[in-house]
Amino acid sequence: MTSWMHDSFPGHEVNIVLARGLPLDALTAGLRELRREPLAHGGAEGGDDGTGAGGWAWAVHDMVNEEIEDYNGVDYRRLCPQGTELVVFETEPCSAKAHGPSFEYHRDGRLVLAFSFENIGQRVGENPDHLSAELLAAGLIGPGAECEEADAKDGHDCFDHHYDDEDRLVRTIAGAFGLPSPPLARKVVSGA
Repeated sequence: MTSWMHDSFPGHEVNIVLARGLPLDALTAGLRELRREPLAHGGAEGGDDGTGAGGWAWAVHDMVNEEIEDYNGVDYRRLCPQGTELVVFETEPCSAKAHGPSFEYHRDGRLVLAFSFENIGQRVGENPDHLSAELLAAGLIGPGAECEEADAKDGHDCFDHHYDDEDRLVRTIAGAFGLPSPPLARKVVSGA
């Protein structure tokens, strides 16, 4: 999963959308209606409807649509009818400004949980504690979540393990939802 989080589509700042309860063709059509053309899509192995492991279909799209000067965020609730779940990773929300990735979980058309990787203690949505047990168990929130060497005078730089921390966060999210992990069978649908 984490191989998608940084520069997986060179020259593109992408969002990864995983959907359960929504066939792959409905996911890609819905993204197009939201003016986000999928760069790649697929499902892990299995699923006659294009979904894969655990019933998850996935698509990768540009975060913005520069052709029509649409720089607004995507309202994924429109892709999430009753009986559908969406997990969204905004992988590089503004790499030039050095903002970290973010995560959203939608169910039945509602935003259940969202947070920035930069501050997972600031979670929002209808149930901001939805993954709290998993995040706590992984040592990502709560006691011991901060780098023990952050205040050390020995020249320790917490950024040295920044990507390892992001990897642990993505693996925790993936495990909690039973998300498929790369490599996934993918169909690239437009030039990157």
